[in-house]
This record gives sequence, C-alpha cells and structure tokens, in this order.
Amino acid sequence: MTDHFDPLRSLKESRWFKLICGASFQHLPAVRNLALAYTLAGADCIDVAADPAVIAVVQEALQVARQLTIDANQRGFCGSGKSPLLMVSLNDGEDPHFRKAEFNSTQCPTDCPRPCESICPAQAIVFNSIKDDFSGVISPKCYGCGRCIPVCPYERIDTKSYVSSLKDIAPLILSAGVDAIEIHTNVGHLAEFKRLWQVISPWVERLKLLAISCPDGDGMIDYLHTLADLIAPLPCVLIWQTDGRPMSGDIGDGTTHAAVKLGQKVLAARLPGYVQLAGGTNSYTVVKLKAMGLLNSPELRVLSPEKKSTTQHSALRTQHSFIAGVAYGSYARRLLSPIIEQLEAREVNNISIKATVRLEEQPELLWQAVGLAHSLVSQLKSHS
Repeated sequence: MTDHFDPLRSLKESRWFKLICGASFQHLPAVRNLALAYTLAGADCIDVAADPAVIAVVQEALQVARQLTIDANQRGFCGSGKSPLLMVSLNDGEDPHFRKAEFNSTQCPTDCPRPCESICPAQAIVFNSIKDDFSGVISPKCYGCGRCIPVCPYERIDTKSYVSSLKDIAPLILSAGVDAIEIHTNVGHLAEFKRLWQVISPWVERLKLLAISCPDGDGMIDYLHTLADLIAPLPCVLIWQTDGRPMSGDIGDGTTHAAVKLGQKVLAARLPGYVQLAGGTNSYTVVKLKAMGLLNSPELRVLSPEKKSTTQHSALRTQHSFIAGVAYGSYARRLLSPIIEQLEAREVNNISIKATVRLEEQPELLWQAVGLAHSLVSQLKSHS
C-alpha cells in the first residue's frame, strides 16, 4: 500500500485531499460519480451531506472503487486500495452551506433573460426541462452558493435554510459506517455548538476524525480556543477547516487568497490539531502554498538531531508549522462537470428516461473523469 494514500498519514505530510460533495448537495448520481472518480484518483476524504441516501451511494461508490483498484494502478492512478474516510457535515445553526434556493417559476415574467439559469454552477435552475418538463430549482442539485440571488432582476429568489437534525446523528455514526464528522459553526455560536456537541460527544470515540469549520470573523481565534477546550480530550484526530471564501473556488484563481490568509491566521494560533484549507480553493491553491513554504515537504520532515527528541514533538511541529491539506468543493465538481453532463445526456437519450447511467458502465468516461480528478489530487500527492 502506498503511504501517500493513507488518509491519516497524509495529514502529517501535507498531502491530505478532501472532496467536498456539498453539505446540501443531494443529487445522488452526481455524488456517486464524483466519489468514485476522486477515490480512484487518491482522495483521502469524501465529505457529504448527512443524508442516509447520500451516504449509501458513496459507500456503493467506494466498493466499486475497490474493485477497480488494479485497473487504476495499471493506468497510473492511485491503485492503493485504501478507501478514503467518509465524512458527514453538520451545522450548529444557520450557515450558507445548509440552504437551498427557491422561487416560483410561474411568477417569472416571460421576457426575463433568466440570468439565474446561466449563473448556476450546479445547473440546478431550469426552465421547461426536457427530461421532466419542470421549471424552477432542482432542489437536490442546489448546494446553496447563492449566486442566483443578486442576479435576479425581479428579486424573486429566496433561500430556505435548515439545521442538522440532532436525532439522526447517532444512527448515522452507529449504522452507516461514517468515519468522520465535520461541524460547521460561526463565531458567536457557542451555545448552539454546545448543544450539538452534547449529542455528538458520546459517539466521538467511534470516529477516526473530527473537523470543525469556521469562517473568519471578529474574535474568531478566541472562539476556536474556547471550542478546543470544550471538546478536549478528544479521542480522534482533529482538523480545523479554514473556510476562506465559501463555495467560490470555481470563480477564479484569486479566490484562493482568502483561504490561504485564513489558514495562516489559524496556524499562528497554535491550536491543537491540523489546519486544512477550504473555501475558494482551486488549481492555484497548492501552487501558492508551495511558493509560501506552507506545505510540509520531504526535506523539512528531516529534523535535526536536537529536535528529534520525541515523536510528539515532531507531530506538534508539523501541525503548527504547515497546512495539512486542502478541501475542494465547487472547483472539484466543476472540473468533472463535462463528464457528469455527458452521463446525464445519455440518461435522457436512453429508452427508459428514468434509467441512471453509472460512471463505471462507461469506461471511456470513467477514466477521463479519474484523469481529471487526478490532475487536482496529484498536486498534493506529488508535492516535494
């Protein structure tokens, strides 16, 4: 087995790659295909909505990936056979990652140029869909980026937010094979975080990893230190996800600056655990991290004799000095969107309109998708 594809080791070596399918993204065929392609490309973690149906299709994709390991290896992809960690995202209060756009299409003027339809990165807004004669927001496809809201010339688009159902958390951990949980929080949500933590904490010992995601704000570092004290001692690995510019990585290279800047801020706070970037990450992120010396390269892992006193010292040095990894959401999904769209087109052209075309059933598209995914994953896996 290749060490570069051992998820927990990847954290120590700044090789951690997480795919964010989306806390609100519940389009099952797309989630399944994304999980399959990025697993074969060597992802360390697949982060999905806390939805039993979504979790089930990802587990199915992981099983298919295991069956294709040898083929992937022969083609120059990961071939390690090591499954990524399966993570579910939860929120302790209102959060842009946990919302859906909505509007009544019958109230849209017929002469509207429909900028909402063209700007939606998930193609979740349609008018007179060929497949099912539908107009409006396809809710499972919407992941809450909110780009449609300001462009509507008639201000008809609203959003519906939701908070994770606490009663569903324990069953997910106990029976669904979830390896990790990510809690989305915000500065000022301490009471809400405590309520959520009270439900989660009895089951944390069953997890391999806990992540806490928080955007920047006044008093952020003090808030994170408070959370660190609250959850200690923690029986699993801890990641602080720095959400620089949420759901924007597909807009342009410049969006990664906010993610890197926030990552540096949290690193400087010397919190227990690893720091991982998110929010605005794209193909430029690793390039920028390398240029700034923020990745734990092989030559830096060789400590001088006086600093090799304990394994614990080495681990702390890694955690406090370097970015452990990067999570990719909107950019990772957009990278594979041409393949996903081709699969959906084949579904429409199929004799049975309701038939779902699975990625592994189309080998030429499968390995194109894995190649695209690998072009992103390999930036971290091959960095030196």
